[in-house]
Parts: sequence; C-alpha cells; structure tokens
Amino acid sequence: MIYFIADTHFYHENIIKYCNRPLKNSKQMNEYIVNKWNSVVTKDDIVYHLGDVGLGSTDELKELVGRLNGTKILIRGNHDYKRGINGWKKVGFSEVYKKKLVLGNLILTHEPIEVEENYINVFGHIHNKLLDERFNKNNHICVSCDVIDYTPIKI
Repeated sequence: MIYFIADTHFYHENIIKYCNRPLKNSKQMNEYIVNKWNSVVTKDDIVYHLGDVGLGSTDELKELVGRLNGTKILIRGNHDYKRGINGWKKVGFSEVYKKKLVLGNLILTHEPIEVEENYINVFGHIHNKLLDERFNKNNHICVSCDVIDYTPIKI
C-alpha cells in the first residue's frame, strides 16, 4: 500500500500551540504520531512524507524514523532544507526530493501549487488552515497530519 502524510514536526514544541495539537509536549506528540503511523503502515508499505519531518538532531530523528514502519520517501518542506538530501537519507528516508514528485496523476509537493484539471496536488504545509481560494478544492488534497488524525492516509 502507498500512504501519505506531512508536517509531523517531530521534536517541535511550539507546533503544539501553533496548530492546537491536543498533546502536552513534543515527547508525547512524537510517541502519539509513531503509534498512529504504525497502526496502519506495515513494513512492506511505502509512505510519502510531504515535508516538515522534524527538528531534532540527526541521531534523534534517525532513532524515531527508524521506528516508523514502511519505506519512507521525503519531499522536503520549508523546515527540511538545513539538513541536505544525504542528511535525510542518514535519518532513514530511502529517497529525498527537493520540490515535487509526480506519481501518475498525483503531484506531490510540500506547499499547495496550481495544477491542471486532470492532476491532483497532494500537499501539506498549511496544517489545519483553509486552502487558499485560488486553488481548486476538487483537485487538492491536504495530508498535513493535523487534518488526517496524525495517521498516514491512502489516496
């Protein structure tokens, strides 16, 4: 199976208040997301993470990402650029992309982008905020963990 998620923000204390996440601290948030992830994803599945993985050290993130089931592929988000492509591979992502990836009619990005009618933009970045009116809601799917119950989803 193929799953999608974005904006996990592991080890990011402030994201809890920014997005009104119902969690006490980043340690509890990390464990909650790991449990939700592993409740649906098996070791044989593929998960596309559409950016903003986390803020921890390489060692912290490697340990945490190593506990997540599945093959993990990253499309980097705005919080992911300080750690280069090889850095994210060290953390545990098998493939890392800079801006976007096209899978059939799906265009995977971190931030929403305008796409032609016959394509679907799967994105994160906006968390639990409304999609800007300039985008067609019929071909845009937000997979920020804040709107998918912190659980990777199938599309």
